[in-house]
Amino acid sequence: MTTNAPSLPSARRLHALAWQAVDDLLRRERRLATGGFVILALMVPTFLALTLDGRLLNGISIWIKPLKFQFSVGLYLLTLAWFIGALPDGVRRGRAVRILVSVALTASAFEIAYIALQAARGLPSHYYTTDLFYQLMYTLMGIGAVSLTATSPALAVLLWYHRPQAWSTPFWLSVMSGLLLTFVLGAGAGAVLSSGNGHWIGGLRTDIGSVPVFGWSRTGGDLRVAHFLGIHAMQILPPIGLATERWAVGRQGAILVGAAAVAYCAATAFVFVQALEGIPLIPA
Repeated sequence: MTTNAPSLPSARRLHALAWQAVDDLLRRERRLATGGFVILALMVPTFLALTLDGRLLNGISIWIKPLKFQFSVGLYLLTLAWFIGALPDGVRRGRAVRILVSVALTASAFEIAYIALQAARGLPSHYYTTDLFYQLMYTLMGIGAVSLTATSPALAVLLWYHRPQAWSTPFWLSVMSGLLLTFVLGAGAGAVLSSGNGHWIGGLRTDIGSVPVFGWSRTGGDLRVAHFLGIHAMQILPPIGLATERWAVGRQGAILVGAAAVAYCAATAFVFVQALEGIPLIPA
């Protein structure tokens, strides 16, 4: 009994911190935060479906794709909500933010709903264009994905004109870089992905034996690696800015953040070219 006692206060603190984070996100931008939490909550029934439904697509559970998209899109909305919370109250209640939020929520809802619907029907959502209806739906998915990622540079513009006074220069620049690169790199790699007939370049056209969790091919190139790095730039670069501001300020901090952004672009370009050449990131 005594061995578990020390863990109880820690568990209570973690629980309190979790609810504090939820409350903070809801106060910063309630609509996006609510949408993000709802989408993340959908992972529970999706995971349940994964455990009960034995149907496969490309050698893995048909529910893997909805599960990954729910996590990625939910996290995307929560990240937007946190950054929007740093804008002045008048801007947050203004037309620009209202449009941004509406576009993000509409595109997210469409993407998540269609991917889950196709999984429930035992059909793929991507590259499935067997008739005019599915061609239209795939086109709408592309429009939705571009619209969703376009909210990142739109928010960057707002943060440029309304720089949060509490943010240091390194952190501000890291957020700006992350938002811009999410669109440039994420949508750029996504455009190449959508123009082909699959994410594989060479190797076996199956997801069996892929990189755990991420699902990237280990027998050939996989364009999803570069797409992943692009889409998540807005979550990866800001922590670098936070770390930088602890020991570098002003121009020096800005230079370091700029160097990190350039290195991130180079890494994304490297794995993109590597995929085009049919080389797996992690060979089998």
